[in-house]
Amino acid sequence: MEYVLPAGVFIGILLTFAGLSSVLGGGSQSVEARMARYAGPNAGQAAVEAADKKKKKAKKKRDRKEIDPFATLSADVEDKRFATKVARDLARANLKLRVAEYYYIRIGMSLGLGVLLFVFRDPVSGVIGFFLGYMLPRFWIGRKIGGRLKGFNKQLPDTIVLLSNSLRAGSSFLQSIELVSREGAPPMSEEMGRVVREVNLGLGMEEALANLVRRIKSDDLDLMVTAIGIQQQVGGNLAEILDTIAFTIRERVRIKGDINTLTAQGRVSGYLVAFLPIGLGVALNAINPAFMQPLFTETIGRILIAVGAVMMTIGFLAIRKITDIKV
Repeated sequence: MEYVLPAGVFIGILLTFAGLSSVLGGGSQSVEARMARYAGPNAGQAAVEAADKKKKKAKKKRDRKEIDPFATLSADVEDKRFATKVARDLARANLKLRVAEYYYIRIGMSLGLGVLLFVFRDPVSGVIGFFLGYMLPRFWIGRKIGGRLKGFNKQLPDTIVLLSNSLRAGSSFLQSIELVSREGAPPMSEEMGRVVREVNLGLGMEEALANLVRRIKSDDLDLMVTAIGIQQQVGGNLAEILDTIAFTIRERVRIKGDINTLTAQGRVSGYLVAFLPIGLGVALNAINPAFMQPLFTETIGRILIAVGAVMMTIGFLAIRKITDIKV
């Protein structure tokens, strides 16, 4: 038992820093992989396949005893179907992490927090620590995605006006986007700069804007990109179209603000229904673990926990459905 704590903490720290190494050290991706991030999924495909063949040949030459466990975990994770979704979420959060490195961090935090609570508290706290340590990075990424999306939508109307004025001044659409990337603030400047780099690397404007829509899940941005695509096909005054879109987006933002104000009390009630019992349970377990132990060890306690979880979930989803008004 005396070796559990240092061993668990060591493994957790090792996995966490293995995941953070690409951020702190600039990453270990090949040139082909980095080019594919900007030039689309089909760019450099032959080079990537050749690199994969070399890796397979090198792997056959290795002795099984000398296989790197991190490389094995990387291959196992990246072969999963959800790897594409996770990579998209990491791109939306503007994190320069690979899928496997992201899971190194999650597993490392799960082991570290779980072992600490298991040793210093009790087994139930250890299980909760394992779960919280594994889910905290996901919650953090979700908040980061939400923050970037909120900031992007807030900057979008002014950006569209800037694009319109630049077009009226005689600049091309690409030059206007480059102006936004230089003069704007993050996250708008970062995303527009990436569009300019993709076009300079050989992608068409439509494809580069489609990639922008995939990275930024915004209905207003989708409206702008769709209007630009239609204008490029049928013609018309793009500056006037952008002015109309900017006015529409501003009105939508105003209506959303009014709706959020009117539904704020209901949304807060939903969060209280869902998370207040959980917070009280965690606090009581920290204060008096023996008092909470029957809920996890006795049959009636497990039944009460299951019924309470189902009822809280139903209440939370019902309130969210009522307050979720589409504009």
